[in-house]
Amino acid sequence: MNQSTTGTAGPNDQLLHLVFGGELESPNGMRFADLAGLDIVGIYPNYRTAYAAWKGKAQSTVDNAHMRYFIVHLHRLLEPEMNDAGSAKKG
Repeated sequence: MNQSTTGTAGPNDQLLHLVFGGELESPNGMRFADLAGLDIVGIYPNYRTAYAAWKGKAQSTVDNAHMRYFIVHLHRLLEPEMNDAGSAKKG
């Protein structure tokens, strides 16, 4: 069973995460200088592997203050009723 049918995340569930980055117009902002030049690192089945990919890319660009990489929790977009723990939100 998966989280959408049980309301909980099991060990075999995929909590997809996207890692991407690019050069920002300003180190203090969140606007990309060139959308066509975004670096799509990949989509990962869990936060742990996404974090490892993010960390590697972020460390490789540490000398460029305008370069930023991000982790997007795709599973939150695909199933917004689920929280981080994989259980349905109450409310």
